[in-house]
Amino acid sequence: MFQYAVGRAISLDYGVPLLLDISGFASYRLHLGFELHRVFNCPAEIANEANLRSLLGWQSSSLMRRVVSRSSMTAFRKKNFVIEPHYHFWDGIKNIPRDSYLVGYWLSVKYFKDRASEVRRDFAFKTPLSEKNAEIAAQISQVNAVGLHVRRGDYAKDPKTAATQGLCSLDYYRAAIYYVSERVEKPHFYVFSDDIDWVKTNLKLDFPCRFIGHNQGVESYNDMRLMSLCKHNIIANSTFSWWGAWLNDYTNKIVVTPQAWLANTDIVSDYKKFMDDLVPSDWVRL
Repeated sequence: MFQYAVGRAISLDYGVPLLLDISGFASYRLHLGFELHRVFNCPAEIANEANLRSLLGWQSSSLMRRVVSRSSMTAFRKKNFVIEPHYHFWDGIKNIPRDSYLVGYWLSVKYFKDRASEVRRDFAFKTPLSEKNAEIAAQISQVNAVGLHVRRGDYAKDPKTAATQGLCSLDYYRAAIYYVSERVEKPHFYVFSDDIDWVKTNLKLDFPCRFIGHNQGVESYNDMRLMSLCKHNIIANSTFSWWGAWLNDYTNKIVVTPQAWLANTDIVSDYKKFMDDLVPSDWVRL
Protein backbone atom coordinates (compact mmCIF):
# COMPACT_ATOMS: atom_id res chain seq x y z
CA MET A 1 0.00 0.00 0.00
CA PHE A 2 2.90 2.38 0.67
CA GLN A 3 4.39 1.50 -2.72
CA TYR A 4 1.08 2.14 -4.43
CA ALA A 5 0.62 5.44 -2.57
CA VAL A 6 3.99 6.89 -3.58
CA GLY A 7 3.48 5.80 -7.18
CA ARG A 8 -0.02 7.23 -7.27
CA ALA A 9 1.13 10.58 -5.87
CA ILE A 10 3.93 10.89 -8.42
CA SER A 11 1.69 9.86 -11.31
CA LEU A 12 -0.82 12.54 -10.34
CA ASP A 13 1.88 15.20 -9.93
CA TYR A 14 3.43 14.37 -13.31
CA GLY A 15 0.18 13.67 -15.12
CA VAL A 16 1.25 10.20 -16.25
CA PRO A 17 -0.38 6.76 -15.83
CA LEU A 18 0.59 4.53 -12.92
CA LEU A 19 1.50 0.95 -13.84
CA LEU A 20 2.22 -1.71 -11.23
CA ASP A 21 4.91 -4.32 -11.80
CA ILE A 22 3.63 -7.36 -9.89
CA SER A 23 5.98 -9.90 -11.47
CA GLY A 24 7.69 -10.39 -8.10
CA PHE A 25 4.52 -11.95 -6.73
CA ALA A 26 4.97 -14.99 -8.98
CA SER A 27 7.22 -16.53 -6.32
CA TYR A 28 5.76 -14.70 -3.31
CA ARG A 29 4.65 -17.07 -0.54
CA LEU A 30 4.00 -14.69 2.36
CA HIS A 31 0.41 -13.68 3.09
CA LEU A 32 -1.92 -13.75 0.07
CA GLY A 33 0.14 -12.02 -2.59
CA PHE A 34 -1.11 -9.08 -4.65
CA GLU A 35 -4.61 -8.07 -3.54
CA LEU A 36 -4.96 -4.33 -4.18
CA HIS A 37 -7.35 -4.65 -7.10
CA ARG A 38 -9.48 -7.27 -5.35
CA VAL A 39 -9.81 -5.28 -2.13
CA PHE A 40 -9.69 -1.62 -3.12
CA ASN A 41 -10.81 0.76 -5.86
CA CYS A 42 -7.24 1.29 -7.07
CA PRO A 43 -7.38 2.40 -10.74
CA ALA A 44 -3.75 1.60 -11.66
CA GLU A 45 -3.12 -0.98 -14.36
CA ILE A 46 -0.67 -3.89 -14.31
CA ALA A 47 2.58 -3.43 -16.22
CA ASN A 48 3.54 -6.03 -18.83
CA GLU A 49 6.92 -6.99 -20.30
CA ALA A 50 6.51 -4.55 -23.18
CA ASN A 51 5.92 -1.68 -20.73
CA LEU A 52 9.08 -2.60 -18.82
CA ARG A 53 11.18 -2.89 -22.00
CA SER A 54 9.93 0.49 -23.21
CA LEU A 55 10.92 2.10 -19.92
CA LEU A 56 14.12 0.27 -18.96
CA GLY A 57 15.48 -1.20 -22.18
CA TRP A 58 18.16 -3.86 -21.58
CA GLN A 59 17.70 -3.49 -17.81
CA SER A 60 14.07 -4.62 -17.92
CA SER A 61 14.47 -8.38 -17.36
CA SER A 62 14.08 -9.62 -13.79
CA LEU A 63 17.70 -10.80 -13.75
CA MET A 64 19.12 -7.49 -14.95
CA ARG A 65 16.91 -5.55 -12.56
CA ARG A 66 18.34 -7.55 -9.66
CA VAL A 67 21.89 -6.95 -10.92
CA VAL A 68 21.62 -3.19 -11.45
CA SER A 69 19.78 -2.78 -8.14
CA ARG A 70 23.04 -3.50 -6.32
CA SER A 71 24.73 -0.45 -4.85
CA SER A 72 27.92 -1.32 -6.73
CA MET A 73 26.02 -0.96 -10.02
CA THR A 74 24.70 2.56 -9.46
CA ALA A 75 26.83 4.03 -12.25
CA PHE A 76 25.35 1.58 -14.79
CA ARG A 77 21.74 2.01 -13.73
CA LYS A 78 19.42 4.04 -15.94
CA LYS A 79 18.50 7.39 -14.39
CA ASN A 80 14.84 6.49 -14.41
CA PHE A 81 15.53 3.26 -12.49
CA VAL A 82 14.97 4.73 -9.02
CA ILE A 83 16.11 2.72 -5.99
CA GLU A 84 15.03 3.88 -2.54
CA PRO A 85 18.36 4.91 -0.93
CA HIS A 86 17.30 4.35 2.70
CA TYR A 87 14.20 3.62 4.80
CA HIS A 88 13.42 7.18 5.88
CA PHE A 89 11.99 9.91 3.66
CA TRP A 90 14.13 10.73 0.62
CA ASP A 91 13.76 14.29 -0.64
CA GLY A 92 15.20 13.31 -4.02
CA ILE A 93 11.84 11.76 -4.96
CA LYS A 94 10.81 15.25 -6.07
CA ASN A 95 13.39 15.27 -8.85
CA ILE A 96 13.07 11.86 -10.46
CA PRO A 97 12.45 11.62 -14.24
CA ARG A 98 8.88 11.91 -15.47
CA ASP A 99 8.76 8.25 -16.54
CA SER A 100 10.42 6.21 -13.80
CA TYR A 101 10.56 2.71 -12.35
CA LEU A 102 10.52 2.79 -8.53
CA VAL A 103 11.94 0.11 -6.24
CA GLY A 104 11.63 0.28 -2.46
CA TYR A 105 9.32 0.24 0.53
CA TRP A 106 8.68 4.04 0.70
CA LEU A 107 7.46 3.88 4.31
CA SER A 108 6.49 7.49 4.86
CA VAL A 109 3.28 9.43 4.55
CA LYS A 110 5.43 12.36 3.44
CA TYR A 111 5.66 10.79 0.00
CA PHE A 112 1.93 11.23 -0.56
CA LYS A 113 0.75 13.79 2.02
CA ASP A 114 -0.22 16.26 -0.71
CA ARG A 115 -2.27 13.57 -2.45
CA ALA A 116 -3.83 12.07 0.66
CA SER A 117 -7.42 12.59 -0.51
CA GLU A 118 -6.78 10.73 -3.77
CA VAL A 119 -4.99 7.89 -1.97
CA ARG A 120 -7.86 7.58 0.51
CA ARG A 121 -10.33 7.43 -2.37
CA ASP A 122 -8.28 4.70 -4.06
CA PHE A 123 -8.18 2.73 -0.83
CA ALA A 124 -11.96 2.66 -0.48
CA PHE A 125 -13.03 -0.94 0.08
CA LYS A 126 -14.87 -2.42 -2.88
CA THR A 127 -17.20 -5.09 -1.57
CA PRO A 128 -20.16 -4.85 0.81
CA LEU A 129 -19.59 -5.95 4.37
CA SER A 130 -20.62 -9.46 5.30
CA GLU A 131 -23.56 -9.76 7.70
CA LYS A 132 -21.29 -10.35 10.70
CA ASN A 133 -18.90 -7.52 9.82
CA ALA A 134 -21.83 -5.19 9.14
CA GLU A 135 -23.18 -5.98 12.61
CA ILE A 136 -19.78 -5.18 14.15
CA ALA A 137 -19.47 -1.98 12.09
CA ALA A 138 -22.89 -0.84 13.30
CA GLN A 139 -21.86 -1.48 16.89
CA ILE A 140 -18.58 0.39 16.36
CA SER A 141 -20.49 3.44 15.12
CA GLN A 142 -22.52 3.62 18.34
CA VAL A 143 -19.66 3.74 20.87
CA ASN A 144 -16.24 5.27 21.46
CA ALA A 145 -14.61 2.41 19.64
CA VAL A 146 -10.88 1.77 19.99
CA GLY A 147 -9.38 -0.64 17.47
CA LEU A 148 -6.48 -2.58 18.99
CA HIS A 149 -4.29 -4.74 16.76
CA VAL A 150 -1.97 -7.51 17.96
CA ARG A 151 0.28 -8.75 15.15
CA ARG A 152 1.77 -12.19 15.66
CA GLY A 153 1.83 -14.67 12.76
CA ASP A 154 5.28 -14.70 11.14
CA TYR A 155 6.50 -12.17 13.72
CA ALA A 156 6.10 -14.93 16.32
CA LYS A 157 6.71 -18.07 14.26
CA ASP A 158 9.55 -17.18 11.89
CA PRO A 159 12.90 -16.75 13.74
CA LYS A 160 14.37 -14.45 11.07
CA THR A 161 11.32 -12.19 11.02
CA ALA A 162 11.13 -12.19 14.81
CA ALA A 163 14.78 -11.11 15.08
CA THR A 164 14.17 -8.25 12.66
CA GLN A 165 10.67 -7.05 13.51
CA GLY A 166 10.07 -8.24 17.04
CA LEU A 167 6.75 -8.43 18.85
CA CYS A 168 5.01 -5.64 20.73
CA SER A 169 5.13 -6.39 24.44
CA LEU A 170 2.11 -6.79 26.68
CA ASP A 171 3.50 -3.83 28.63
CA TYR A 172 3.14 -1.71 25.49
CA TYR A 173 -0.50 -2.69 25.10
CA ARG A 174 -1.23 -2.09 28.78
CA ALA A 175 0.34 1.38 28.57
CA ALA A 176 -1.55 2.15 25.37
CA ILE A 177 -4.86 1.01 26.84
CA TYR A 178 -4.26 3.16 29.92
CA TYR A 179 -3.29 6.17 27.76
CA VAL A 180 -6.45 5.95 25.66
CA SER A 181 -8.78 5.16 28.56
CA GLU A 182 -7.59 8.28 30.39
CA ARG A 183 -8.62 10.43 27.39
CA VAL A 184 -11.67 8.69 25.94
CA GLU A 185 -14.99 8.52 27.76
CA LYS A 186 -16.36 4.99 28.08
CA PRO A 187 -14.04 3.34 25.55
CA HIS A 188 -15.07 0.08 23.91
CA PHE A 189 -12.14 -1.97 22.65
CA TYR A 190 -12.28 -4.02 19.46
CA VAL A 191 -9.31 -6.38 19.46
CA PHE A 192 -7.95 -7.71 16.15
CA SER A 193 -5.25 -10.35 15.72
CA ASP A 194 -4.04 -13.18 13.53
CA ASP A 195 -3.75 -15.18 16.77
CA ILE A 196 -6.87 -14.17 18.65
CA ASP A 197 -6.76 -17.14 21.05
CA TRP A 198 -3.31 -16.04 22.29
CA VAL A 199 -4.63 -12.53 22.82
CA LYS A 200 -7.68 -13.71 24.76
CA THR A 201 -5.41 -15.68 27.06
CA ASN A 202 -2.73 -13.06 27.58
CA LEU A 203 -4.27 -9.59 27.24
CA LYS A 204 -6.80 -8.68 29.91
CA LEU A 205 -8.92 -5.54 29.54
CA ASP A 206 -10.99 -3.93 32.29
CA PHE A 207 -13.25 -2.31 29.71
CA PRO A 208 -15.97 -3.50 27.37
CA CYS A 209 -14.25 -5.37 24.56
CA ARG A 210 -14.90 -7.63 21.62
CA PHE A 211 -12.35 -9.97 20.12
CA ILE A 212 -12.42 -10.15 16.31
CA GLY A 213 -10.94 -13.35 14.90
CA HIS A 214 -13.27 -14.51 12.15
CA ASN A 215 -11.77 -12.53 9.24
CA GLN A 216 -9.23 -15.07 8.00
CA GLY A 217 -7.62 -16.00 4.69
CA VAL A 218 -9.02 -13.97 1.80
CA GLU A 219 -11.24 -12.10 4.25
CA SER A 220 -8.32 -10.87 6.40
CA TYR A 221 -8.45 -7.38 4.90
CA ASN A 222 -11.78 -6.80 6.66
CA ASP A 223 -9.90 -6.44 9.95
CA MET A 224 -8.20 -3.37 8.47
CA ARG A 225 -11.58 -2.17 7.27
CA LEU A 226 -13.14 -2.46 10.72
CA MET A 227 -10.09 -0.84 12.35
CA SER A 228 -10.56 2.14 10.05
CA LEU A 229 -14.14 2.55 11.29
CA CYS A 230 -13.07 2.88 14.92
CA LYS A 231 -12.69 6.35 16.43
CA HIS A 232 -9.28 5.57 17.92
CA ASN A 233 -6.54 3.02 17.26
CA ILE A 234 -3.79 1.19 19.11
CA ILE A 235 -1.59 -0.33 16.45
CA ALA A 236 1.15 -2.94 16.33
CA ASN A 237 4.53 -2.55 14.63
CA SER A 238 2.76 -3.54 11.46
CA THR A 239 1.87 -1.62 8.32
CA PHE A 240 -1.43 -3.54 8.29
CA SER A 241 -2.69 -1.70 11.37
CA TRP A 242 -0.79 1.47 10.35
CA TRP A 243 -3.08 1.67 7.34
CA GLY A 244 -6.13 0.79 9.42
CA ALA A 245 -5.35 3.80 11.61
CA TRP A 246 -4.45 6.12 8.71
CA LEU A 247 -7.69 5.31 6.88
CA ASN A 248 -9.62 6.18 10.05
CA ASP A 249 -11.08 9.61 9.21
CA TYR A 250 -12.44 10.48 12.66
CA THR A 251 -11.46 14.11 13.27
CA ASN A 252 -10.27 13.79 16.87
CA LYS A 253 -8.78 10.32 16.68
CA ILE A 254 -6.06 9.13 19.02
CA VAL A 255 -3.57 6.74 17.46
CA VAL A 256 -1.02 5.00 19.66
CA THR A 257 1.96 3.31 18.03
CA PRO A 258 4.92 1.44 19.51
CA GLN A 259 8.20 3.30 19.80
CA ALA A 260 10.00 -0.03 19.41
CA TRP A 261 8.95 -0.65 15.80
CA LEU A 262 11.98 -2.85 15.02
CA ALA A 263 13.81 -5.43 17.09
CA ASN A 264 16.94 -4.89 15.01
CA THR A 265 17.40 -1.16 14.50
CA ASP A 266 20.70 -1.73 12.68
CA ILE A 267 18.81 -2.44 9.45
CA VAL A 268 17.95 1.26 9.14
CA SER A 269 20.64 3.92 8.77
CA ASP A 270 18.96 6.38 11.14
CA TYR A 271 16.30 4.94 13.43
CA LYS A 272 15.07 8.34 14.66
CA LYS A 273 14.50 9.59 11.12
CA PHE A 274 12.89 6.27 10.21
CA MET A 275 10.37 6.64 13.05
CA ASP A 276 9.81 10.36 12.47
CA ASP A 277 8.95 9.65 8.84
CA LEU A 278 6.95 6.48 9.41
CA VAL A 279 4.76 7.80 12.24
CA PRO A 280 2.58 10.87 11.58
CA SER A 281 3.38 13.72 13.94
CA ASP A 282 -0.02 13.66 15.65
CA TRP A 283 0.20 9.97 16.60
CA VAL A 284 1.44 8.98 20.06
CA ARG A 285 4.50 6.77 20.49
CA LEU A 286 4.77 4.62 23.60
